[in-house]
Amino acid sequence: MKKLSLVLALAGLALTTVLIGWSGAGRVFAGVLRAGWGGFGLYVGWQCLMYLPLGLAWDTIAHGREGQPLPVFVWGRMVRDAACNALPFSQLGGFVIGGRAVMLGGVSWALATGSTVLDVTAEFLAEVAFAGIGLGVVMLHDPHTTLRLPIEAGMAAAVAAGGVFIWMQRGANSLFARLGGRIAAGRFAGTAERLDALGRELAALHARTGRLAASFLLHLLGWMMSGVGTFIAYRALGVAIPFEVALAIEALLSAISAATFLVPAGIGVQEASYAGLGAIFGLPVDVSLAVSLLRRARDLTLGIPILLAWQSWEMRRLRAMAPAGPR
Repeated sequence: MKKLSLVLALAGLALTTVLIGWSGAGRVFAGVLRAGWGGFGLYVGWQCLMYLPLGLAWDTIAHGREGQPLPVFVWGRMVRDAACNALPFSQLGGFVIGGRAVMLGGVSWALATGSTVLDVTAEFLAEVAFAGIGLGVVMLHDPHTTLRLPIEAGMAAAVAAGGVFIWMQRGANSLFARLGGRIAAGRFAGTAERLDALGRELAALHARTGRLAASFLLHLLGWMMSGVGTFIAYRALGVAIPFEVALAIEALLSAISAATFLVPAGIGVQEASYAGLGAIFGLPVDVSLAVSLLRRARDLTLGIPILLAWQSWEMRRLRAMAPAGPR
């Protein structure tokens, strides 16, 4: 898996370089600079605001189980996204790191893991709905587009995959016990107890269907807000893009990113998607690539300080746990 991630990252980096060179590196970087500090600051600030509904969606699933306050899950979501966007890991690594971040806030291992699984599921289903909105905009723009069948087929597969994933979670007591027991047997103390606790936690969380539905709606709000972010980015570069077009680009980009989740930070995938989707709506390739680079700059501007703060918290915890030396 590590070798595959490295190969995909290098291939994505090469694709990004080719795209920028082909469209004119000078025009692309000049476009990024057109945003200015004001436009970039608004773009970053909007992303910070988005963490609130996303953290609330996670908190809604876990709420009342152990009494942790909302800021713990908002912080966990910030760390999760920072790991996905700023570290050379697939999205799976970001899920693990985000779970670890809420554990530092006092959440138990079982609740952190179980709530992460359900939060990711709710977000994925909201992403499918968001992609449907994007497809609708594309169809209104060009009813005869050749992208209709591939996108519809991809969405149908995504819905089916989401249903299978939820069904597998409902059998978590036996599924996690069998698979996890084989993987972790003899390596970790208390493996069986941990897996039993996780199974019970997942069953309890699944039983709260109202909270799962609320989490879905909050995630859908978060996806819609990401479309506003794309609108802000294009406007910062001086492009008078209609809001519904920005929404469609972000919606279909999210669907493509979900399908290529193994590519670390979506390197190459994001750039090619912006260029291709923007071209569907008549946007210059160099402008769309500039938006992609602006997004990379935003993710690093937020991600690096967040990860450093998380690591600092981890170090303080390890020092507090270290046994005192001889006097």
